[in-house]
Amino acid sequence: MAFLTKAANRGSIATGYDIENSLKFEPDNSEYLSITNTSAGNRRTATYSFWLKRTELDASSYMQVAGLFTTSETTRFMFYQDHIMLENGNGGTRKRLTTNAVYRDTSAFYHFVVAIDTTQSTAANRVKLYVNGVQETSFSTEEYPDQNFDLSIGQSGTNFPWRYGGYDATYYKIAGYLAEAHYIDGTQYAASDFGEFDEDSGIWKPKQFTGNYGTQGSYLNFSDASNLGANPKGSDIDAVLNNITSADQALDTPTNNFCTLLATSPSASYYKRVKDGGTSYQSVTNAWASCWSTIPLYSGKWYAEFKRTSAGTGGNIFVGAGGIDENLYYYNIIFVGHNGTGTTFSVGLYSLNGDFYSGSGVTGSSYATGDIICLAVDQDNGAIYFRKNNNAWMGDGTNAGNPASGASRTGAQIIDWGTATNIAIANYANTDETEANYGGYSCMSNSRTYTDDNGYGLFVFEPPTGYLAICSKNLAEYG
Repeated sequence: MAFLTKAANRGSIATGYDIENSLKFEPDNSEYLSITNTSAGNRRTATYSFWLKRTELDASSYMQVAGLFTTSETTRFMFYQDHIMLENGNGGTRKRLTTNAVYRDTSAFYHFVVAIDTTQSTAANRVKLYVNGVQETSFSTEEYPDQNFDLSIGQSGTNFPWRYGGYDATYYKIAGYLAEAHYIDGTQYAASDFGEFDEDSGIWKPKQFTGNYGTQGSYLNFSDASNLGANPKGSDIDAVLNNITSADQALDTPTNNFCTLLATSPSASYYKRVKDGGTSYQSVTNAWASCWSTIPLYSGKWYAEFKRTSAGTGGNIFVGAGGIDENLYYYNIIFVGHNGTGTTFSVGLYSLNGDFYSGSGVTGSSYATGDIICLAVDQDNGAIYFRKNNNAWMGDGTNAGNPASGASRTGAQIIDWGTATNIAIANYANTDETEANYGGYSCMSNSRTYTDDNGYGLFVFEPPTGYLAICSKNLAEYG
């Protein structure tokens, strides 16, 4: 439960109500969706609620998650320099709420609720923002609509579509996973109508909404891959998908949060870029830089896949794992030597020559563009196993590796480095790119048909017996 404790109030567990899917948004692909209603709704009272897992941080631009926006009409939820900014207006009159708090966590889902009722006599009651079940009351800019002000929401027609993911294909695009998106027309609901605190852990978790959606309301759960814009509630008008396909459906949800690549890895922030739902690591300059995963491993047996998708200059890519000390200091997998001269706090397979850069003196197998490296990490017994594509597990020079062998660690790379392990990537050249598959979503073009023993995740190759996808449901029992 170590990870769940660190992820308190970010919806990483479920007891009773499960969210099966989310929708991945990638700015590079100009992905967004919109709902255009054909009848009018309430202009003064509404609620919108959604779960969001951010995967890229961009402090220099606006990023719209939900809402509508024209030259003179605006009702929207945005991030600006990682602060939340709410805009409400009509006819050129705009009121803003901007939080003092910032929201930079890319490891799990946030739950956001915006509850609007301009008929309220108290200004602060006209727009309420809830984050993970708690009302936000600290704002650097605090402007509320006038009493009985008619907002831009509630209007019908092509000029007033409700959008998710961005304003359009060009502006205000968000990167992340959107789940359980409600828009309520005509009622101001509280966060407690959509979620609750878990009695045992104190973590904020979703629950089934049982209220009324009103005339223009909508509910998007992204569960139908053939119609990701399906809206079975309220107006019954499906969302129009823009540059979104069935491949953008994800298993990464507030009730089963999957590991991804950490957008805030220090070296990644300067030299590399995490994209595609936190599943691709792309170089932006010639410099070694490591990128860690969002979930450290304290115990258990775990599986993940990595694909080399571009050759780069000299093929300088590492896939492996690094140690984490008791202060959660992440050791880089930028290796200083190999075959007995490397760091004792990490091990990585070098794409160019197939050497393991560690203290073990082992030679593995090189890998080229299109190859997939499978990693099996046995944190209980201090071992990591590597396999290229569906070949045999790599050996230690004498014996073939066998993840199912358990405590013997025969053929494995030894990882006796302390508190926890983090599965990581290191790239060098400006054209290097590595894709990751932790099971929740992957941008890999390969077909993913295998699950772990518990039925979680989707993988290109079958995980070894006993090795699981790194997700909160597995972590709750084995992590």
